[in-house]
Amino acid sequence: MKKSYSVEKTFSGMRIDRWIRNIIKQIPQSLIEKNLRKGKIKLNGKKIKSSYKIKENDQINFYNLEFKDLNLNNKYKYIPSNDVIKSNEKLIIDNNDNFVVLNKNSGVSVQGGTKSKKNLVDIFSKSKIFNNTKPFSVHRLDKDTSGVFMIAKNRETAQLLTSLFRLRKVHKTYLAICHGEVEKNSGIWENELTRFENNKPIIEKARTIYKVLDKNSICSLVEMKPITGRKHQLRKQLYAIGNPIYGDKKYKLKNSDKGINKNLMLHSYKIKFMINEVKYNYTALLPDYFKKLLAIKRLKLLNT
Repeated sequence: MKKSYSVEKTFSGMRIDRWIRNIIKQIPQSLIEKNLRKGKIKLNGKKIKSSYKIKENDQINFYNLEFKDLNLNNKYKYIPSNDVIKSNEKLIIDNNDNFVVLNKNSGVSVQGGTKSKKNLVDIFSKSKIFNNTKPFSVHRLDKDTSGVFMIAKNRETAQLLTSLFRLRKVHKTYLAICHGEVEKNSGIWENELTRFENNKPIIEKARTIYKVLDKNSICSLVEMKPITGRKHQLRKQLYAIGNPIYGDKKYKLKNSDKGINKNLMLHSYKIKFMINEVKYNYTALLPDYFKKLLAIKRLKLLNT
């Protein structure tokens, strides 16, 4: 059995794997790639990779593939309780006709997957705020990173914001508490970071402007403004200079995680951008556990 979908203009330039998750179903990345490799999902009758960017009027075909047969509804779909929905609604910083900005909690994924059920897309899809529409994720924020996060309310805004992120016209500021005394007080980190796609190493250039806001002999408070947006960029860059972030279970030095708070001390602090000459500027308050560690380590956050 064959099912065909025609790509609408608003999705032109979007990766096919992201289109599938937005339009068809929240499906794990590994499952999308498996069916693309097997030819059960084709674009204009041809096999393509998950990173392929679709165009208006492209035909996306599904061959003998019924997602309901894969038992995804029970295995991956997260059904939030009313308390969870309300608690996340309380995190909203701004709610307008086109998008929502919230102060995301640590421990919550943006989208569902094989390793994480609880996610913002499923939570807000059940919220009254998204009546007659659905949430569109427009950028990434690691599960354990807290702070400013944006969700679009319609396809047009989703496409616009995604383009702004891609063109680096959205400016983000992060704060991190890291192990050790960062040697230089300011500068630019430039690295070649490696990630893997289907076990194939992919090397990407990463750039971040940073400034040490406070430090002592055992730890540092660092402000970071990423120029590029690579996966785990800030965590990898701090690890590379020997100053991993407190609470980072992946990029850490030996014995650096003993007796620390379980939370990752990385916070998306500010975000600013412009749409039609209107400036948008948002700040997310620090979580209590972040402020507590600042006090314990005798670090101070002055106005930034």
